[in-house]
Amino acid sequence: MSRDQDPKSENSSRTTHFGYEQIPVEDKVRRVGQVFHSVASKYDVMNDLMSLGTHRLIKRFTVELSGIRPGQRVLDLAGGTGDFTMRFSSLVGASGQVVLADINASMLQVGRDRLIDKGITQNVSYAQVNAECLPFADNSFDCICIAYGLRNVTDKDAALRSMYATLKPGGRALVLEFSKPRHELLGKAYDGYSTLWPIVGKLVTGDADSYRYLVESIRMHPDQETLKGMMENAGFSDCRYHDVMGGICAIHIGYKAASAA
Repeated sequence: MSRDQDPKSENSSRTTHFGYEQIPVEDKVRRVGQVFHSVASKYDVMNDLMSLGTHRLIKRFTVELSGIRPGQRVLDLAGGTGDFTMRFSSLVGASGQVVLADINASMLQVGRDRLIDKGITQNVSYAQVNAECLPFADNSFDCICIAYGLRNVTDKDAALRSMYATLKPGGRALVLEFSKPRHELLGKAYDGYSTLWPIVGKLVTGDADSYRYLVESIRMHPDQETLKGMMENAGFSDCRYHDVMGGICAIHIGYKAASAA
């Protein structure tokens, strides 16, 4: 960049995807925010409808893979309505802590209200954060989980690096996300089924566009091996993944080496 070039103009020339649409990088946070402000109040209902209830089993399996123990500190990143925080809270116990973090204030409020209604208050705190630049000290968490959130992040590599930095040596990160079905027929069937989501979204929430974005964002997300490589490039070691439902979803796991400074 030349000395007299406006850095803002350079940033404005960069684009990223919002579903299938190419938009300026600086617009994505706002556009994604509008989606989740719109769907927050019906988010859990739509999850049940779209997944036919299977998301609960997938989340349970993810928690089993977390290895969380009493007394540990856990970050539930892009934690939304608090499904994982609820589960993590019981695992870490009174001596541990779970931070429910989300960039979207509406989602965070729904999660907070839900947890308070269930009496889960003693070991949970809340933070509105951008996953690309987490405001926590390095080596803060024993486990970081981001579920169905990474595909909405503008700079996924930055988010993974930030997760790695705030993870304690010996800690693990879990990324649960929609992925790429392993079998062609399953992929075609799933693509056909997912085209119904905007219609259901319109009926339940009055908002078809947000669920059209959801479908498109899933199809634009990196496949299993690509995401594994991204985690390795961010510093994680012993990275692996578990396909769920034939690869419709995948749970990636990566560790921060115990020897890491």
